Amino acid sequence: MLLQIHEPGQTPDPHSAGVATLKQGLAIGIDLGTTHSVAAILERGDAGDSRVRVLATDAAARSPSLMPSVVAYGRDGQVAAVGTAALRFLGQGDYTVIRSVKRLMGRGLADIMPIAGQFAWPLLAAPDADDANTAMVQLRLAGGRIITPVEVAADILRALKEEVEEGAGTPVTQAVITVPAYFDDAARSATRDAARLAGLEVLRLLNEPTAAALAYGLDDAEAAEEKQGSFLVYDLGGGTFDVSLLKLEGGVFRVLATAGDTQYGGDDLDRLILEHWLAAGQVPQPPADLATLTQLLLAAKSVKEQLGQQEMASLSLASGQAAPLNLSLNRATLNQLANRWLLPSLDLVARVLQDGGVAAGQLTGIVLVGGSTRLGSLKQLLHDRFACPLFDQLNPDEVVAVGAARQAHALTQGAAHLLLDVTPLSLGLETMGEVVEKLIHRNSPIPCQASIDYTTYQDGQTAMLIHVVQGEWETVEQCRSLARFTLSGIPPMMAGMAKVQVSFALDADGLLTVTAQELTTGVVQEVAVKPSYGLSEDSMAEMLMASMAGASDDMANRLWRDAVVEAGRLLNLLTRSLAEDGDLLDAEEAAAITAQQQRVEATLADAAQDRDALLTATATLEQLVTPFAERRVNRAFTRTIGGQTLDAAKQVIG
Repeated sequence: MLLQIHEPGQTPDPHSAGVATLKQGLAIGIDLGTTHSVAAILERGDAGDSRVRVLATDAAARSPSLMPSVVAYGRDGQVAAVGTAALRFLGQGDYTVIRSVKRLMGRGLADIMPIAGQFAWPLLAAPDADDANTAMVQLRLAGGRIITPVEVAADILRALKEEVEEGAGTPVTQAVITVPAYFDDAARSATRDAARLAGLEVLRLLNEPTAAALAYGLDDAEAAEEKQGSFLVYDLGGGTFDVSLLKLEGGVFRVLATAGDTQYGGDDLDRLILEHWLAAGQVPQPPADLATLTQLLLAAKSVKEQLGQQEMASLSLASGQAAPLNLSLNRATLNQLANRWLLPSLDLVARVLQDGGVAAGQLTGIVLVGGSTRLGSLKQLLHDRFACPLFDQLNPDEVVAVGAARQAHALTQGAAHLLLDVTPLSLGLETMGEVVEKLIHRNSPIPCQASIDYTTYQDGQTAMLIHVVQGEWETVEQCRSLARFTLSGIPPMMAGMAKVQVSFALDADGLLTVTAQELTTGVVQEVAVKPSYGLSEDSMAEMLMASMAGASDDMANRLWRDAVVEAGRLLNLLTRSLAEDGDLLDAEEAAAITAQQQRVEATLADAAQDRDALLTATATLEQLVTPFAERRVNRAFTRTIGGQTLDAAKQVIG
């Protein structure tokens, strides 16, 4: 993200007019995580030095800085507890305990149902939804109250805010909140809405890999000079995975490429451990209720963490039966499960390196982010594959919040460095033939703007449908529809005469505004793109993989449709011209044009979709009608200037 648009070292006075200061309240950085949430603040010392302090938000947690992203609700629908205290209500029928809600942000019911049971979510479709594809995820609490994931996230953010305010004795009014790089518009909008409900002004939604890069000292000019090169940020949290390729050069840290999966993280390894226990008979049968499932997944998580320090881990879990469950796992088995689980992440790493044009051997280092990167098998896997230094000096659970705190300070107090982020998927418009015209391409630095001019296709056209899409395919049906709106009030003119300018503005949070303006009248329509539901678990990853695998066929389809549109334009123009001035043709010319017109129409109807044949037929027809078109121009000119032909007028002018 752009921190400030100034040359390094030339930021404005932090106390000048128009620049927010911390006097009105603290501006903090928040990592709203799937498993834990963390808050931090950058503090200035008397000597002018600075340090980031990670704030204590949950005294009962294993680490006071890590508040479990868990909320318990009572039968009255009110919050009973947040964080570690909420886990104590597991298994109590009068309470609903919700965890991993980040995976639900901005999602539709159809996106989440395949994995709902694995994460103990009480799901409910929206009452007015027609089908599961458009139904937003909602949650039914024990007492019958229905809430949204946005409300749950807001309760987590509110608890963080209150804990920080109590510890600092100062109101918290502003925050930079981090999101996965692959959060789409719906998920980002949902996160911003949650912050608003919690009473926080969002200064910036910051991509988590970018925050990690900031945490490793990008605001320190001397340190930045020592770290020139290409860095991979490998961010594996509890529920999401991001990988970004960044280049540090001349004081500018630029994101070259990014990829990720919003439904892949350490929670999935916990599930694999549970499946191992089921296969080994340590858990005699699959859990029959959400509370038991949650307890078993938390037990798997606990054993996984213990194996970071010891070769064997075990625990006893009350099962509601006569004897407790004795669960155990050794490090070798964990490594086997982890190696299988980690393979998809390496595919995404390879894709990011290819997109960024950097070979694996050219990496300066890999920044490790997220609690799941503590796994020894992961570090060994990355070291063997890339043979470059691993940056793991900072606490991987806290590093994203540290970067967010630096960003919050930069946005309120000024900064001496520049950081450019990118958009993960292309944004474009539907044009004639249902093809996509991309205005902002994947991996474009943000914030950014782009414009394109269009014209009308038919005579007398007074409106134009603007259809905004997202994706890498060349045809509309393969991409994701973001928004549709109609620009009305276009003056009725001949086809091709009106001019409509469509502009895209993608802000630093990755949120899109689309504006359409008819340049003759100044009529304007604008829409802020905020989709009703987000991409599914598979859609985000498959969208890129499928588009690359089918790139050749996709482009061939696009070129055929372009040829169809051009042929249709010529046929429409010819039909109108013959109706108005057909008497300018003799019988032989008219017969030749009609015959060639029929050849073009036959080629259009041919199922073979032979683009070369269509282009040849269209070009031949265009050659045949050129003399006819010149005669039409002469006739129109003669009518305009009182009887002189166009050639005669040229001689006079000459």
